[in-house]
Amino acid sequence: MRTVIFREAVRADLPAVIALLADDMLGKARDFTEVDEAYERAFADISADPRNHLVVADEEGALVGCMQITYIPGLGRHGAERSLIEAVRVRSDRRGQGLGREMMRWAIDQAERRGCALVQLTTDKSRTDAHRFYRDLGFTATHEGMKLAL
Repeated sequence: MRTVIFREAVRADLPAVIALLADDMLGKARDFTEVDEAYERAFADISADPRNHLVVADEEGALVGCMQITYIPGLGRHGAERSLIEAVRVRSDRRGQGLGREMMRWAIDQAERRGCALVQLTTDKSRTDAHRFYRDLGFTATHEGMKLAL
């Protein structure tokens, strides 16, 4: 069995992360497969922000998953910080093998260690398999999310 480690992404990981984002039913329509100036800028901004973490699942040098974790300070819940997990992707040949569950448990553990009061995420309404996956991890659909594309 190969070893998977979770670590902060470095610039050299960017092409593989972009490929993971694009290798998805929704990502195909909104993400590119080549690193351009916009991706470079976004990666630099994420890397420079201590509350943002682009995490990769590294299996002996090959990237097999990624996610972005953002820690959000707030006044609600008595000044509690919350963890926002987005852009969770598992390489297509590794889906259905427990890697996504392992990634999410790792991210939840990081939030607990940090003292967060809440872990939250959004998932597209069309992703019914993802909804079931997150419910199985203990997430509940407590809010109706809204977005405004600009």
